[in-house]
Amino acid sequence: MARKTKAEAAATRDSILDAAEKLFAEQGVSRTTLQHIASAAGVTRGAIYWHFLDKGALLQAMMERAKMPLEEALLLLDTSESGDPMQDLRDYVMTVLRVTASDEKARRVFEIVTLKMEFVADAVIMREGRREKQLTWMQRVETRLAQAKALGLVKQELDPATVANGMWVILDGLIRNWLFDTESYDLVALGEAMMDTYLAGLQNC
Repeated sequence: MARKTKAEAAATRDSILDAAEKLFAEQGVSRTTLQHIASAAGVTRGAIYWHFLDKGALLQAMMERAKMPLEEALLLLDTSESGDPMQDLRDYVMTVLRVTASDEKARRVFEIVTLKMEFVADAVIMREGRREKQLTWMQRVETRLAQAKALGLVKQELDPATVANGMWVILDGLIRNWLFDTESYDLVALGEAMMDTYLAGLQNC
């Protein structure tokens, strides 16, 4: 009986997260109340509070449940030792683009965090978390670029922080614009072409 109770509780939690994810994507975080989520999930508000302290905690759980593109790619970057730091960076960027394009749940959550999360109290923790991940990303990229400079693979006058910011702007801009209209261009193909052009300009000719 206890197993069934745990299974039912897990199913209820998932249904709440599914409903929240759908509503956040459709109408934004600030315009979605816990009552909206409860009605969509077919549960009471009490059931939501049993699983989640507040909407911020629900948002956090939603993020943790999805396979997020940046986290997946950072894992690849942290474990990759190809001997070519520029190739590692390229592989990292392509992983972000492929996960974004192919994983519907990750894409939807990424869209919520990127486009549907207004500056409201419930979203502060999530925005801070995203900012921390961006800083972590920047540090990893700068480290790889410093390694590339030491190996003579890129121009010695390049500033790793400036180059890392440029890569972030390209990647973030590509994904943001694509999320507005996923039929407007092939995210992976265009991203690959743009990033190859950018990286080629860094090479020590």
